[in-house]
Amino acid sequence: MSKWRLASIQSVLLMVAVALTFVESVVPARAALGGDISSVQADQLHMRGSLRSTVTASYTVHEIQSAAGTVVREYVSSVGKSTGKVFGIAWQGPWPPDMSQLLGSYFEQYAQTVNAQGAVRMGRRPWVVAQPGLVVQFGGHPRAFVGKAYVPEMLPTGVSTEEIQ
Repeated sequence: MSKWRLASIQSVLLMVAVALTFVESVVPARAALGGDISSVQADQLHMRGSLRSTVTASYTVHEIQSAAGTVVREYVSSVGKSTGKVFGIAWQGPWPPDMSQLLGSYFEQYAQTVNAQGAVRMGRRPWVVAQPGLVVQFGGHPRAFVGKAYVPEMLPTGVSTEEIQ
């Protein structure tokens, strides 16, 4: 194969890689919190992780383990007004998850609150966003991040926030 042809193929492959990166960055986040079971599958693909599910009486926990070691658990209600919807998310691992991916349509509310808190936040305490329609707790340090997020009005009857972990 000639040097010119090899360089041409490499250039095309580089352009395709750049184009795919651009497309991934402009595709809107698929809602996870508040989304349905398809959002869990989208998160699994986004994280390039393995999926394990555990069924309880009120909800199913879908646990996604990424190759980087971060574990995300998504809680999908099986009873009540939010049946089939992700009402809570928890994570732990060496790297924080993609919050825009996991919070979906709730991400903007989260980001605005964190930005407002940033001006008055002191020390290394965990971030806590406690709004009527969204609660997010996020903390840790490199190699040890933890957190959870949930929509209070979507919690199935009899399920406490402590179960989201």
